[in-house]
Amino acid sequence: MQRLSTKEYKNNFVNTFDGDESGDLQPRQTPEVLYSKAVPTTVSEPALLAWSDDLARELGVEKPKSGEDIDILAGNHITPTMYPYAACYAGHQFGNWAGQLGDGRAITLGEWENENGNFWELQLKGAGPTPYSRRADGRAVLRSSVREYLMSEAMHYLGVPTTRALSLVTTGDQVLRDMFYNGNPAYEQGAIVMRVAPGFLRFGNFEMLASRKETDHLKKLTDWTIERFYPHIQGDNKVLDWFKEVVERTAALMVEWMRVGFVHGVMNTDNMSVLGLTIDYGPFSFLDDYDLNFTPNTTDLPGRRYAFGNQAGIARWNLRCLASAIAPLFPETDELIKVLQAYDAVFLKKYHNMMAAKLGLDGVKEGDTALFGRFEETLSAVKPDMTIFYQLLMELPAGVAGEQEVLNHFAGSFYDEPEGTEREAFYSLIKAYQERISANTCSREEALDKMKKANPRFILRNYLLHQAIEELEKGKDELFVKLQEAIKDPYSKNHDEFFAKRPSWATKKAGCSMLSCSS
Repeated sequence: MQRLSTKEYKNNFVNTFDGDESGDLQPRQTPEVLYSKAVPTTVSEPALLAWSDDLARELGVEKPKSGEDIDILAGNHITPTMYPYAACYAGHQFGNWAGQLGDGRAITLGEWENENGNFWELQLKGAGPTPYSRRADGRAVLRSSVREYLMSEAMHYLGVPTTRALSLVTTGDQVLRDMFYNGNPAYEQGAIVMRVAPGFLRFGNFEMLASRKETDHLKKLTDWTIERFYPHIQGDNKVLDWFKEVVERTAALMVEWMRVGFVHGVMNTDNMSVLGLTIDYGPFSFLDDYDLNFTPNTTDLPGRRYAFGNQAGIARWNLRCLASAIAPLFPETDELIKVLQAYDAVFLKKYHNMMAAKLGLDGVKEGDTALFGRFEETLSAVKPDMTIFYQLLMELPAGVAGEQEVLNHFAGSFYDEPEGTEREAFYSLIKAYQERISANTCSREEALDKMKKANPRFILRNYLLHQAIEELEKGKDELFVKLQEAIKDPYSKNHDEFFAKRPSWATKKAGCSMLSCSS
């Protein structure tokens, strides 16, 4: 185990590409560079609030106890081998071209190499302004930092590809935020998350270079990305093969989001990872009641572009933007277009296999895709709690046959008990499922094993996060500590104190149902 303050950091990205090394933090356009030097701005009283022991072990990082190591996590200390910078990228936001964006409140400190030779980029979120902060202060508040710290780790334990969070520190400083964008700003506690990932490259990094017609930089970044993160891809067609794998990873990520009921909330192209990771946790949510039209982002109303049921289609749209960005690297784009057009087939195959696992089926057989469609249609109409519904489906006794018996079994998942045609459709769906599961060639134990691995029992619901944040703001951490343990074991019954529907008081309460992008 090594200390943060004595480690020799690597800086492959900044040593490879052109950057603005002036250290000037004034917001500005930065053509012809891929990053700008950005030294974190110091804070008054850094204190370690949370630390991911599992991630630290994987990295080989010693837990900070005091002094320089905690100062590093707060942006108060930069070691001699670090080169802090903010990346320059662009993006499409809510379907519209936004031009240059960049790391407005994220600063990469350097690259950590563990004993296995794997590299991890260490990045502080909320450590002060960068040249890409525009009119913002580059800071983050406690509520958004707690949400990112817990959710990125929760997604990891759920088995969803994601960036990670190593630490959460409070700063001792107050940050002014207009939480609801309604002209009523207020001061909140400041905090900083150290985010960790093999890399934070986004679709928008490539879009930025293409939009500026910096083709040489575009080719260099693409080749470097393949060499560093996709070393198995070789040959004359490596850029096309790389894009094909990005398509596959993106499709797989969307399927994983749908498996656990995750809604990202801000699927702009600058929030899409070329490594197929979940990145940038803002106004996210898990589904409570099953609603394809649910978006957790107030900024996404009324169009609901990034609603739960739209995410797979938005991923395709974003991949089209990436394809357009790398198109200058091809003499002709017919093959590139074919790879992009294959997305739907790739996604559907992965989605159908995922649904078969959630339902405990022995593979995808004739008629199963229609059954999957019935599940989506019926659950969308009845709106049971998604997580609880699938847990009860696992526990459905084979002998339950009557309509009322079926409804009684699933009663714990209903926010409103179905009536009329919805009641009939729900009962019909369960009967069709029972008929299909009885035709399985695998044993009941094997089917249950599939379901237990595919269906989480604990999810980090927004109202739990909200309660934990409220307690922390009052100096209490009991729920925060409990949630840190629960996220590590989401498929067991060990944390059933949280196995409950969203309470009625949380349905409309700010921070429990929908959130803004303010942080």
